[in-house]
Amino acid sequence: MAKKSSPVRTLLNPRNQVIPILIGLSVAGYLLYADFNPDAYKAIKWNFSTLWFTFLALLMVATRDFGYMFRIRILTKKEISWRNAFDVIMLWEFASAISPSVVGGSGVAFFIVNREGIKLGRSTAVVMVTALLDELFYIVMVPIVILTVGTASLFPIDLQKEFFGISLGTREIFIVGYIFIVILTSIISFAIFFSPQAFRRILIRIFSLRILKRWRKGAIETGNDIIVTSKQLKDENLSFWLKAFGATLFSWTARFWVVNFLILAVTGASFTFGEHMLIYARQLVMWVIMLISPTPGSTGVAEFAFQGFLAEFIMPIGLVASIVLIWRLLTYYLYLIMGSIVLPGWIRRTYLKRKLITFRKPDEPKSQSL
Repeated sequence: MAKKSSPVRTLLNPRNQVIPILIGLSVAGYLLYADFNPDAYKAIKWNFSTLWFTFLALLMVATRDFGYMFRIRILTKKEISWRNAFDVIMLWEFASAISPSVVGGSGVAFFIVNREGIKLGRSTAVVMVTALLDELFYIVMVPIVILTVGTASLFPIDLQKEFFGISLGTREIFIVGYIFIVILTSIISFAIFFSPQAFRRILIRIFSLRILKRWRKGAIETGNDIIVTSKQLKDENLSFWLKAFGATLFSWTARFWVVNFLILAVTGASFTFGEHMLIYARQLVMWVIMLISPTPGSTGVAEFAFQGFLAEFIMPIGLVASIVLIWRLLTYYLYLIMGSIVLPGWIRRTYLKRKLITFRKPDEPKSQSL
């Protein structure tokens, strides 16, 4: 039986960093090669607007991380300092970047939060509620953007495919994904806030069936996590939840606005409010596509999805690949780099805890003058 890799080994394994980088750069290189047009780059107007919107894109990246730091402090009752919250978020994003999107970095995130001195039960609650808040943001925002932009232009026709006469594409994937997220979030919310014990019993009973028995141990662990999370959160007031969800809304909105500002910076375009909302809405749909990606950090899938969903907003078309690459540098590769920088210091701080051993040479006898 293969030995299960520890969270630290997962973070330190160079292969986990090299593979997504190679996939991402290969796809970006292909897009650059396929769409390369020297005239497109000559059309870029380097002026104040370029610098201003570039600054706003960078500001959105920082705003996103600040929101996540604020949220982790709320969820841990401010037991994690602002400085340490920065490490936690960088490593959490790093873990997500090297994990398949269908898996995510939650397992490593629990370990990271726990190593910061947060008790086992609270660490479980923090990671589980973080995922719950992210899903809740999606559930709330989708109806809002559909009411704002409608559905006619939400799904690019280019991405629709027919299989045996049945049209399967982004619309169908989006609908199925959204329904799944709503059902899953509703079940977990009910389990946490109303009946954790009953949920655990039902879960164990379901996974006791012969066809599902191999996953029974994982089901028991999930049931136990739900009970622990419920105990940790039962006394939280409305203010706690408003702050936590407000930080989630703040961070995700900033995450999506990075794209809007990058397009404005590179193309010099001018969008109406409706066009800005359409770009925002299509990123929500993209997120579902990226969520089911089997590659680390949706590498490869994200680049192709961006081109399919947002290329029509970028003129000249030859700039699409460059914007894709810049977008991934700011929202993906940045966290691979930051995680690699933060990780060694974090390991020293959380593992050694100032238990430093200093090796000194024995004092040499002073020379006697004759």
